[in-house]
Amino acid sequence: MTIQWHEVNAAPGMSSLYVKAATRRKVTGKTLPQDGLRQVIQVDPQRLAAYRKVCGFAENGLLPPTYPHVLAFALQMQLLTARDFPFPLLGLIHLSNRIRVLRPMGGVSQVQARVNVQNLQAHPKGAVFDLVTRIDDQLGPLWEAESQMLCKGVQLDGALVEEPLQEIQALTEVAHWTAPADIGRQYAKVSGDYNPIHLSGLSARLFGFPTAIAHGLWNKARTLAALDEHLPDANVEIDVTFKKPVRLPSEVTLLASAAGSSGDLRLIGSGELEHMVGSWRPAG
Repeated sequence: MTIQWHEVNAAPGMSSLYVKAATRRKVTGKTLPQDGLRQVIQVDPQRLAAYRKVCGFAENGLLPPTYPHVLAFALQMQLLTARDFPFPLLGLIHLSNRIRVLRPMGGVSQVQARVNVQNLQAHPKGAVFDLVTRIDDQLGPLWEAESQMLCKGVQLDGALVEEPLQEIQALTEVAHWTAPADIGRQYAKVSGDYNPIHLSGLSARLFGFPTAIAHGLWNKARTLAALDEHLPDANVEIDVTFKKPVRLPSEVTLLASAAGSSGDLRLIGSGELEHMVGSWRPAG
């Protein structure tokens, strides 16, 4: 796939992007655009500090491993609300997320972010694709991620995607925390992600959810903050699959294997309800 890159010189207006997202509710095609967006972005220390506080990360001189998603979020929104993108943004479901921290993310003040979509496939519930995000600093590739997104009801030709079965290492309880009723609004303020399903029970019910649910990337960020002593700072790939949503408020428990270069994790709720499963491995 050859990507046609377009430079973004100024930060897009988030209000106008949300208006576009709210007014596009229909599927308009079955082909992904081959265009990508890239932009030079400054790291705002105050916003970074607020993100650390909401997600539980300690100040260690490194960008949190999930923070590049926040740096690139407006660029992702611009790509997913473009006229040639075929699926309605507010109808997408985040199924999984894989990030790779290629080098230690210390002393980072300016990056180039690149976003594109690819790998459209049939799924039992519709169609899935990957939202790809890459972050470079002055030395080259620093971080990259793929978020697999589902658009329900879209019928594609081809074999259905099947999740491979994986062996899980022995897990023990690492942490337990409360996802408070307002964590969706807290996370929205530091990430820019104001999806209505996360903000309140009233707005979530408009989209078929009985209560507001936590952002999937907040669940991942809070988990990685709790696993700070378990994981390497770099040369690591962290892959999670989002299972049942975390309804707000909720108590959750994190289980993980022993600290090391590789391991597994589970985030569970009351009654062993599985919210998120994942693993970390060397990025190479």
